Amino acid sequence: MFQLLYADSKGRMYEHPEALAVGRTGGLFAEIEEEEMIPLPEGASLVMVPGGVPVAIGANGSFNELTSAPDGAPCFAVGALLPQGFARTMLPAYRRKDKHPLPLFGYAAVGWKDGRVYVAAVQTDNLEKWNPSHYGTSELPGLVYDMLDRQGNNRVITQLAKCALEYNCFTAQNIFYRRWEGGIPVSPVCNARCLGCISLQPAECCPAPQSRIGFVPEMWEVTDIAVPHLIEAEGAIISFGQGCEGEPSLQAPLISEAIKNIRSYTGAGTINMNTNAGNTAGIKEICSAGIDSLRVSTISAREETYTGYYVPISYRWQDVYDSIAFARDKGTYVSLNLLIFPGLTDIPEEAEALVALLAKLDINMVQIRNLNIDPDFLSSRIPLASNEVMGINNFIDFLKAELPGLEIGNYSRPVRNNDI
Repeated sequence: MFQLLYADSKGRMYEHPEALAVGRTGGLFAEIEEEEMIPLPEGASLVMVPGGVPVAIGANGSFNELTSAPDGAPCFAVGALLPQGFARTMLPAYRRKDKHPLPLFGYAAVGWKDGRVYVAAVQTDNLEKWNPSHYGTSELPGLVYDMLDRQGNNRVITQLAKCALEYNCFTAQNIFYRRWEGGIPVSPVCNARCLGCISLQPAECCPAPQSRIGFVPEMWEVTDIAVPHLIEAEGAIISFGQGCEGEPSLQAPLISEAIKNIRSYTGAGTINMNTNAGNTAGIKEICSAGIDSLRVSTISAREETYTGYYVPISYRWQDVYDSIAFARDKGTYVSLNLLIFPGLTDIPEEAEALVALLAKLDINMVQIRNLNIDPDFLSSRIPLASNEVMGINNFIDFLKAELPGLEIGNYSRPVRNNDI
């Protein structure tokens, strides 16, 4: 049993002496089982759920809203925000009167036991390269301003500087650190209206946490960043398709020409694109130009679920399928960027459809990412589980058992290191 953690109006955290923690999966509240929990990892943070009244198991064994703390003061629900490399297995249990959606955070259920904080999560990848301690260091501003001094006429560098210093974007920072995976945004437009888009939001949802680029770069602006990064960086990857842009494949002529130009200078490193893969014509052009890998974002392998979240403007689920099939036929390494959500991803029908897709298209990897969105807002658009589900841990085990050769993790891998 895990004691409830709650917050006062000033955000100070307390463990409740009598109430037990409850988690949520889909539309269901449930007692938190020990196998769902791990000690709060380094890099995680405890946060108050705005306006959330915690739901707990009281002395009578039933689920109750806890409107006040033992001292009579108002109390609020608490969740954890996880670092990359961890997938949440349950959501915090709370009720809110405010109908305005929560900010785009991936709140995970927490509890208190034996003098320490636990969180409903599972580790899904090695944290070495994406540990927050490697980012936002004291040397970063100097590296940014030095590159701005040398390449300040490059508008992409200016955008990346903002992303690195203001938004704490790790892939933007890696461009200045000259290491690992670095992002190069290229597209101000998109062909979908994702419910949880982090760079552009419809009026009825929460504000986007960052701005989107307002221009299409020139090819030289792309290659001037990509070539030295691929040549000099350890574990070098450059990725199109960042949080500060729309769908990169809509700029297929630019990306295709850039790939050819980059490869005329160096065969080192991996050229990757993060994409919704809905623009099949663009994907075919980019894969034919020789891109090394694609990371295709999806929430589901079922068309109705996919459409409910991505709200495509100019494509269908079949286009995504066709894009992946073409890429794999060309030998392009393909990962699914699977947005997971307890009570949706682990519905048996969802899991079975995903396994069928992975097997049919011979997809190389699944990257498990927490879907950051208000569960009540999501449930207004997509039906969430109202019955017992597999559980996220069992879902991952199901993938491993059904597809033993499938790579499962969180991050893009270098798939091309040789200089040819």
